[in-house]
Amino acid sequence: MKIFSERGILTKESPFEVADSSDVLITMLPSSNHVLDVYTGRNGLLSHGNTLGPWLFIDSSTIDPQMSRKLSATIADCSLKRKRDGFEVPAMLDAPVSGGVLAAQAGTLTFMVGGLEEAYVAAKPLFLSMGKSTIYCGGAGNGSAAKICNNLAMAVSMLGVSEALALGQKLGIAASTLTKIFNSSSARCWSSDTYNPVPGVMDGVPASRNYDGGFASKLMAKDLNLAAESAKEVGLEFPLTSQAEKIFTQLCNDGHGMKDFSCVFRHYYPGNDEL
Repeated sequence: MKIFSERGILTKESPFEVADSSDVLITMLPSSNHVLDVYTGRNGLLSHGNTLGPWLFIDSSTIDPQMSRKLSATIADCSLKRKRDGFEVPAMLDAPVSGGVLAAQAGTLTFMVGGLEEAYVAAKPLFLSMGKSTIYCGGAGNGSAAKICNNLAMAVSMLGVSEALALGQKLGIAASTLTKIFNSSSARCWSSDTYNPVPGVMDGVPASRNYDGGFASKLMAKDLNLAAESAKEVGLEFPLTSQAEKIFTQLCNDGHGMKDFSCVFRHYYPGNDEL
């Protein structure tokens, strides 16, 4: 806050003070507990009664879809201090993002949005000021559900690519050569052509900077836990989710929780740098 204040950017002392002077609020936090604290904790966004200043709350955290739905229902039960055209009560959108740190820096994030469609349409210019695309997923919680499914697929994909590249190295094939094969054939995917996990194969990705500055392994483990819990709730078998969660949890337990999740190539298999 001190850094921003010194740059002339307005700061407040609590979430409630931010809400009290805002029309739209955007939150992006690590876990469900953080979201609950910011929204409903002492001096939280909703802590001073049921009459709210903001007409729209956008939560871009990756959390349990049921938590998103409960918060949305709580906000819908409130009233507005200042009526806004078309909205008699405040609305909430769950709008997690895909693209990671690189897309955030480049302004090319994709927003997966759940909630009232009218609120989504009204908020779309805000999303496009921060990213390149938005996808409406349906009712409250569906954005969170979409993000959990996306990250599950991303985790399994990264494990598959890392495992194949590590095996290729053991069999005498350079990772750069195997990557070229992947990217021009049926194995092509984001984990091979955009976010390659092998140090020395691709510039500008976490693997090229000792796996720093990306999507932390501890966050991937958290998201996989959310996917596993959601699968249990709907009675779905989830062997790949379960195994991926175990692997990324082990990475965290081994001290690599703050490293980008692509470090699984080096610290789990283990694979070698491209020389």
